[in-house]
Amino acid sequence: MRALIQRTTEASVSIDGSTVAAIGSGLVVLVCAMQGDSEAQSAWLARKVANLRIFRDEAGRMNRSVVDVGGAALVVSQFTLAAETRGNRPGFSSAAAPDDGRRLYEHFASALAAHGVPVATGVFGADMAVSLVNDGPVTIWLDSDKG
Repeated sequence: MRALIQRTTEASVSIDGSTVAAIGSGLVVLVCAMQGDSEAQSAWLARKVANLRIFRDEAGRMNRSVVDVGGAALVVSQFTLAAETRGNRPGFSSAAAPDDGRRLYEHFASALAAHGVPVATGVFGADMAVSLVNDGPVTIWLDSDKG
């Protein structure tokens, strides 16, 4: 599984102009299940996100996790993280099939919540508008196959 994580002071997801999810301080996690991924990759990714020390401590160093700071996570499905860009038109054939993608996306959100992170989610497969204030800015790329 792949994830793009952004540290944020606030974030929301809207569909057709209506807000469906919002958080304050925490993380926006764009998630993509890849072909062949399983619940093991989803669980690994959730643990990694929950424990990633990218929030400032008292000395201003990135030394605290989202759990440590009491932050939340806005989890949004993002199949375009599977983009293959050899040519000028991206291909997405390495993304998981929609049923598998939904199952693993939901598993990831549940696994992240089980680590004590309040989780809000977008709507799988919907055309969403994601708004956020990237704090830092801090943006981190994770891939369960790269460990």
